[in-house]
This record gives sequence, structure tokens and C-alpha cells, in this order.
Amino acid sequence: MLIVIILISTFTQPGVSDLKGDFKQVAMYRNENNTGPIVRLYAVTVNDTLWAEMEQYGNFMPYTKYGTTKVYFFRQGSPVPATLQPGEENFADPYKPHVIATYEKDAMSRVSFKKNH
Repeated sequence: MLIVIILISTFTQPGVSDLKGDFKQVAMYRNENNTGPIVRLYAVTVNDTLWAEMEQYGNFMPYTKYGTTKVYFFRQGSPVPATLQPGEENFADPYKPHVIATYEKDAMSRVSFKKNH
């Protein structure tokens, strides 16, 4: 019986596919440094400004202790960068006005979620 409960709970965990908003990952970057801080960057499209769903999406993204995870959200149909790069500027300036929200989990596990109206 215990094995059945464990299997059921394993396969019924909530995830990105359970969220409303039709999230689609367009671009992703992860540095190859496995001995130091791992940097993960994502560009994701969403069909509506569902703020709580976007923040939850960010919470579902992989995170490594002392690393950073950053998710840029764009409305579907708007220009979205096809590639992301590390550093202060993660994509070209022409895409910046199209970011509707940014989720970040920093090296100290602090989460910030900023809406861009």
C-alpha cells in the first residue's frame, strides 16, 4: 500500500503544465560551470498577464544553491529573443520593452518578481 501511495504522489505532483497561460519556453541559457555558481536564464511567452501563474512558473524552474535563475516573460506574439547570454544584459535592447515580468531567484535563494506594465 505504501508503494502505491508513493507512486501516486510521484506522478501527481503539480508542474508547469498545470498552470494557466499557455507558457512556452523560447530561449534558455545555462553556463557550463559545474563547480561554481550556476546561471540559468529563460525567455518564456505567456498568453495573458496572469501574475501569480508567472511567479509560480518561476518557482517551478530549476535552481541550484548559490546559483541564479532568471525568467523573462513576454506576451505571445511579441518579439522574443531567440538566444540569451550571461552578464548584465541578457538580450538585445529592442526586446526589453516587450518584457511583461521578470522572475529571479538569487544566490541567497531570495525571490523577486517584477511586473512591467
